Amino acid sequence: MTRISGSLSRITAVGTAVPPASYTQEELLGIFGVTDPRIRSVFLNSGIQRRHLTLPPRDPDGFPRTETQAELLRKHTTSGLAIGREAIETCLKRLNADPAEVAFLCCVSSTGFITPGFSALLIKELGLPPECGRLDVVGMGCNAGLNALAAVTGWAGAHPGQLAVMASVEVCSAAYVFDGTMRTSVVNSLFGDGAAAIAVVADAAGERGERAHGGPAVLGYASRIMTDAIGAMRYDWDEEQERFSFFLDPEVPYVVGAHAEETVDRLLSGAGLRRSDIAHWVLHSGGRKVIDAVRVNLGLTRHDVRHTLTVLRDYGNLSSGAFLSSFQRLCEEGTVRPGDFGVMMTMGPGSTIETALLRW
Repeated sequence: MTRISGSLSRITAVGTAVPPASYTQEELLGIFGVTDPRIRSVFLNSGIQRRHLTLPPRDPDGFPRTETQAELLRKHTTSGLAIGREAIETCLKRLNADPAEVAFLCCVSSTGFITPGFSALLIKELGLPPECGRLDVVGMGCNAGLNALAAVTGWAGAHPGQLAVMASVEVCSAAYVFDGTMRTSVVNSLFGDGAAAIAVVADAAGERGERAHGGPAVLGYASRIMTDAIGAMRYDWDEEQERFSFFLDPEVPYVVGAHAEETVDRLLSGAGLRRSDIAHWVLHSGGRKVIDAVRVNLGLTRHDVRHTLTVLRDYGNLSSGAFLSSFQRLCEEGTVRPGDFGVMMTMGPGSTIETALLRW
């Protein structure tokens, strides 16, 4: 486990946002005119009931028209700014903090490429201080939220008492390809649009400040990359479709599941803990098979991953911010007690597992 140096950083507030339009899996099959029983089965047996998406306008035949890569990038930027701003504003409101207090902003996204990145655009949109430090984590995929959190807690630990914010902004509908193949249909059945933001503050002078009250401290991280499966999850250029496209290998759940136990045990052993000491599990909603593979390999119950499963049901896979939606539901549930330990876990391209140890 990589331990946090300096003052302990605490997650003090969380906010989430999604686009206004949402669709059931059945509605999406109808909108896109999908009749292939194999593809319909993928959609209807995914553990997902509804997703928030920004769909393209209809063509004269009534079906969503094919968007150019330029239009998809504009969607990534426009929709991303809207939901990113809402998530950060909600987070700051829950903390009773003013945007002018934000000293560091880290933005995460894997559904498009823009320069300047979301950090610069959101600093302007929200009126954050122009001297605000910033970082963009781009192209790391679904695991990237914990990679970014490591950077943010490191910054906060080096600047005790100052407010840092991490925002995940994922417009997955700006990264879809509709070609009727099983390869793209698996992706199209899974991902949804959404943003999430968390506020991080390190204790000043070793004391818990007012804003840190009740928020979990991040004690350390553990990572594992399975380089022999480096191409199992990727987002790259599809020459035939002339746009970027997601690819998910069917073996992904088993690759991730097989390495989950070693990664988590290494995280816990660094703190002298066992899995039985963990009261709360916050996992990435990567898909039903991924969740089941991780749950079985870690010996977790469905209750342990209840928030992960309900986020998948209500929103689909929100990529890098999915675990923060699960974290928000845990916080709102009211079951956390002082002294409880928790584990955050994300999975993504590489293939990669990222984990973090929390204590309330």
